[in-house]
Amino acid sequence: MTQCSLVRVSKYGNLGRMKIVVCIKHVPDVQSERRIEDARLVRGEDDVLNELDENAVEAAVSLVEELDGEVVALTMGPEDAEDAIRRALQMGADSGVVVSDDELVGADVVATARVLAAAIERIGDVDLVVTGMASLDALTSMLPGALAAALGMPALTLASSLEASAEGVTITRTTGTLSEVLSAPLPALVSVTDQANEPRYPNFAAMRAAKKKPVDTWDLEDLGLEPRPAAVRVIDAEQRPARQAGTIRTDAGEAGRELAAWLVDSKLV
Repeated sequence: MTQCSLVRVSKYGNLGRMKIVVCIKHVPDVQSERRIEDARLVRGEDDVLNELDENAVEAAVSLVEELDGEVVALTMGPEDAEDAIRRALQMGADSGVVVSDDELVGADVVATARVLAAAIERIGDVDLVVTGMASLDALTSMLPGALAAALGMPALTLASSLEASAEGVTITRTTGTLSEVLSAPLPALVSVTDQANEPRYPNFAAMRAAKKKPVDTWDLEDLGLEPRPAAVRVIDAEQRPARQAGTIRTDAGEAGRELAAWLVDSKLV
């Protein structure tokens, strides 16, 4: 039910190795037909690594290629979420962790952040957390901020570029016509957008090597956590109605009045 990356340099300065944990999520393919059952999106039929998380993986792998270190891919979800971890390993991550527990079914962003934070603390020696900007199933974009709060780290979000060193991390963020340069000391959390990089496509050798990389599976007991009810509960959900064909009007001088009347009748004004 999720995404992240971690870097470790502050303890050892320039001689230290980055330890990067990439939080990722296994989501239904946006190109597939989605179904809703019991007010929940059906998972496990045609799921893939969240496309926006590929940018987080690329950012983490690129950092350790430049500065040396290791990348740990982390996800929370059902058992088949390991497929997303394997994809991250093919892209260059060194190892993976899947947090899977039946008590986490239907977890909201608050619960997800709590569990991911506990997993990151168990991984240990983390200086930088990097996530994708959003997951393409819910699109709340709330996880990066919630996870940073749970970890007690500053959050630099929506980075279109990212640089890290022993002194800290610096990002560039572009919103509309405004461009910002933000910095924070490590440890910190960064979320990257799809403008941050171009994710690599793994070659055959990388795919083969990924099969030998270790993947651990943890549950709530392993993390020392007790189950908690979700703070947000989905009461009902239904498929969006099929889109209907629009009405074409030939303007003979009355189209403006007809449009105004339609807006009033539709209670749109």
